[in-house]
Amino acid sequence: MTHRHREVSRIEGFSDAVFAFAITLLVVSLEVPKTFHELIETMRGFPAFAICFALLFQVWWRQYRFFRRYDIDDSHVIVLTGMLLFVVLFYVYPLKFVWSLATAGVMGRSISNDVIAVQQVPTLFTIYGAGVTAVFALLALLYRHAFVERERLALTAEETLDARVQVYSNAAVATWALVSIALAQVLGRTAPHLVGLAGYVYGGIGLSEWALGTYRRRAGERLTDSRTDRLAAPRPLP
Repeated sequence: MTHRHREVSRIEGFSDAVFAFAITLLVVSLEVPKTFHELIETMRGFPAFAICFALLFQVWWRQYRFFRRYDIDDSHVIVLTGMLLFVVLFYVYPLKFVWSLATAGVMGRSISNDVIAVQQVPTLFTIYGAGVTAVFALLALLYRHAFVERERLALTAEETLDARVQVYSNAAVATWALVSIALAQVLGRTAPHLVGLAGYVYGGIGLSEWALGTYRRRAGERLTDSRTDRLAAPRPLP
């Protein structure tokens, strides 16, 4: 894949600053522990921080690849990027809250009704899923814009294929989040004790990524075979 954009644009620099600030907000504690007990309590928050960091890094990586692959920063890209950064900052605390709850049992902490009641769990899944949907839908729109502008960007057939696959990939993640929201709402009304199953829906992301990886490999092989056939075809005599 060609890296077309050699210099970091202002919108890229601003994006990096926002992501850095978002990661700062995830830090377990801004204060240095003064006692061993405080140190242990801080360390118990490490798994949640690590997961949140990895998820934010994935979003940053997908956006980074967009700017590296496509030399485009028109008003359309700026608006979509601004919306993406807004959502990322807004959802930092919900992200941290969800994964703090998810890792509480592993770290030997109990969750009381004062933290979250059973009837509030579907709403929490909805809030989290809405953030995931918004982030990856915006990423899908960014890649779709590059795909639409493929002639102006002079993309090769392989680069065009990659843009299309990235649209599908990000749209698939957003779709899994919508499925999780729907399942959480249904189970919240019919079987509240099973509402946690809505979280396992996100495991489908691995399946969609595997399917898209297979599609990308086969489509790339067809492009290579087609290019080889054209080169091997006999040329007409003058």
